[in-house]
Amino acid sequence: MAHEHSHPHPHQPDLEETPLTHYQAMTEAVGQLLIEKGIISGEELRAVLEQIDSKSPVAGARMVARAWLDDDFKARMLADVNKAAEEMGIDAGTIPIRAVENTVGVHNVIVCTLCSCYPRNLIGLPPDWYKARSYRSRTVREPRTVLTEFGTAIPDDVEVRVHDSTADLRYMVLPARPAGSEGLDEAALADLVTRDCMIGVTLPKSPGA
Repeated sequence: MAHEHSHPHPHQPDLEETPLTHYQAMTEAVGQLLIEKGIISGEELRAVLEQIDSKSPVAGARMVARAWLDDDFKARMLADVNKAAEEMGIDAGTIPIRAVENTVGVHNVIVCTLCSCYPRNLIGLPPDWYKARSYRSRTVREPRTVLTEFGTAIPDDVEVRVHDSTADLRYMVLPARPAGSEGLDEAALADLVTRDCMIGVTLPKSPGA
């Protein structure tokens, strides 16, 4: 796969270039069967899909901002993201989510090597590049190179840890609080948090940027 190294990231998504996977075909078939059996209507299915499509990174950003301000909440979030989300009135879904914290010595990045498992309720829909074969394969093999292509240079003395999300366990990054954000309230801090920094490919915005 040497050709993958010669292309700048993110690579063109490959989803439309391949036939439906077994699970995609099963999902479509189950949806059609539920409608045919009268269990749900096409309008109800459309409404559910619309709700999924409307998810944004706002909920996750709120949790990160709270963790930056409240060490006790951060400890609870690192222990159980789903329960911590409940404290804030956020529905994180039923699939367990684990938060991994960026520190002075560790930078975390999330990938799903098999498909696109991802905590949608907290950080919105996965971007196309997250689902692309090049990101899924290269992030495991050469994470520093991929991060550099996103404009994120990680010092050599900082360990880069790659976490592989699955159907049974999702990950989100708790990024380090940016310098210069002292004195900002929770809402202002949440504005510094982006989807990509909760995946780990970028860092939070600097105050005033």
